[in-house]
Amino acid sequence: MSETFDIAVIGGGIAGLSAAARLSKHAKIGLWEQEDFLAHHSSSRSAAVFISDYGNSDVCELNLITFRELQYKYPDILKQRGLMSLEKNGEIDAFNSHAKSLGLSSISVSEAKEKAPIIDLKSVKQAAWRDDVFDIDTDLLIQTLRKECLSNGVHIFTNSAVSKLERNNNKWVINSKIQSDIIINAGGAWADNIAKLANLKPKNIQPYKRSMARVEIDTSNNLSSLPVLFGSDDTWYAKPDAGSMIVSPADVSPCDPHDAWADEEDIARGIYNFEMLMETKVTKLTSNWAGLRSFAPDQSLVIGPDAGSPNFFWLAGQGGYGFQTCLAASQITEDILFNHTPQVPTSLSEKFSPHRFV
Repeated sequence: MSETFDIAVIGGGIAGLSAAARLSKHAKIGLWEQEDFLAHHSSSRSAAVFISDYGNSDVCELNLITFRELQYKYPDILKQRGLMSLEKNGEIDAFNSHAKSLGLSSISVSEAKEKAPIIDLKSVKQAAWRDDVFDIDTDLLIQTLRKECLSNGVHIFTNSAVSKLERNNNKWVINSKIQSDIIINAGGAWADNIAKLANLKPKNIQPYKRSMARVEIDTSNNLSSLPVLFGSDDTWYAKPDAGSMIVSPADVSPCDPHDAWADEEDIARGIYNFEMLMETKVTKLTSNWAGLRSFAPDQSLVIGPDAGSPNFFWLAGQGGYGFQTCLAASQITEDILFNHTPQVPTSLSEKFSPHRFV
């Protein structure tokens, strides 16, 4: 065997990277990423928005824990943006219910126009708002965590797919070459595949594709000051980005794990729904892409040791909440693996245990 690690983290997205950075204070860590660079499939394709009320109640608690740690340890990562929901059909009850689920408060359409001058008052019937929604500088967080890993001696293996997992004297053997006492499965859309390599039961983690496009629009308004905008019917969302706009059809398309790409039809639908509520029109599509959001059946994260093998640790099912939950999830991982006094209440962390699927 060429090298031995205390912990091998499989998956170089924000979940695996966060775990490797935190755990590297206590152990010798190897981090495996199948692509040429970290955070390729999902983390680098995020909408990069922090909404504390996004997700079920358990996920929202993780959001708040991560938010507090980001403010304390990485204060340059978050920048206030604001979030506005727009509705076109005057369906009051459905609109209010949707707004409440995200912690939004109703505002007049004239107030909405002040906050987002590009909206069309003839089309927007209702609006809701919250201030405390933030842009996430995802690249800065990824690079900061990567530097922490390297400074603590983490060995990062890029362009290194894990294709074989074996057991040898209670240790894991990766690709017949490297040994590790513990495996952390942070494989994202490939998490179930990693479990199968280890001859363990998958958790039915399903990847879903989400598409986005960067577009230019015909307006003289300052785009950088716009809030995140989204349709209350969940058919689109948009946010300013580097002098342009990012528009998504908010698609949720189940798929197999793969290097996802955007379909022209999905992008066209998202742009159409966006334009329906705007005075402005899209003049140019400059780029498009898609990422994978992987959910467990109950829409909660999967964090903890596998029932069939305690030294195989799940860190998966982040769905669309990877950046919002990453620091809380890595804290739970540290608490469990090193039997520390829990920093995240046990009553919460137990809700994410893989044992719930046994």
